Amino acid sequence: MQDGAAGVELDVRLASDGVPVVIHDATLRRTGLREGIVARMTSGELGQTDVGSWFNRAHPRLAEAEYGRQFVPTLDQVFGLFKKRDTRAEVIYVEMKTDKAEDTYIDLADSVAQLINDHHLRSRVVAVSFNLRLLAWIKLIYPSIATGALFEPRRNPIRMLRKHPMITAAVECGVEQILLHRLVATRRLVDLATESDLRPVSLDR
Repeated sequence: MQDGAAGVELDVRLASDGVPVVIHDATLRRTGLREGIVARMTSGELGQTDVGSWFNRAHPRLAEAEYGRQFVPTLDQVFGLFKKRDTRAEVIYVEMKTDKAEDTYIDLADSVAQLINDHHLRSRVVAVSFNLRLLAWIKLIYPSIATGALFEPRRNPIRMLRKHPMITAAVECGVEQILLHRLVATRRLVDLATESDLRPVSLDR
């Protein structure tokens, strides 16, 4: 944000006490350098877990002492940071992570939506996910919150694009945006998304 970015994207999972926390991985093995499953730990336990030292070890040329003092924050804490920056209206893409076997996606959706409303960030947050059921739930219960459907390449992208199931799925779950992996973001698919009143966003990941 200090470098003037127009927005950020962050990943959110549900801790065992029902609190949304900001972390990408389902486990602490990579960034926490320890064993531990995020969904089985409380937000308090995660808030005491060092998830910054790994970066200094992996990228010594970019290492900073302050990175070693970074812990897993709650989404409430991160939203609080943005609320202090009202002079800048950065867009916040909140990706809600759910595992295939996870049955708590409604709890995650409700918790994230509640925080968006509590912090009055509806004009700045786009709630996104690969879980289209989660997005459909948010649009049903919280229609004023902007949403986006995430898609990535499959084994046979050409066949997939001919049938355009991504466009159909995005429209059916009621989202405003469709977030496409750069490998499938063709001009034809972007035009189809626009024709379907979807805002296409390409991801370089």
